[in-house]
Amino acid sequence: MNTVFLVLQLISAIFLIFIILIQVRGQSVNIFGGGGDNYRTRRGFEKVLFQLTIIISILFVSLGLINAALS
Repeated sequence: MNTVFLVLQLISAIFLIFIILIQVRGQSVNIFGGGGDNYRTRRGFEKVLFQLTIIISILFVSLGLINAALS
């Protein structure tokens, strides 16, 4: 059973990395990662990616806690 959760956590980690890498960056990003001072709303595919990132992150942390509890 522990192996199943480890594999699920690995898959969610890879998927989370992929989702984060394909998200669109702001145009005014400097060397330290900060964006511009303006606020803009997420629409369409960008909003879906943002929400999916949150869901996969919660899943990844939950699987980590389950793995820690089982071991």
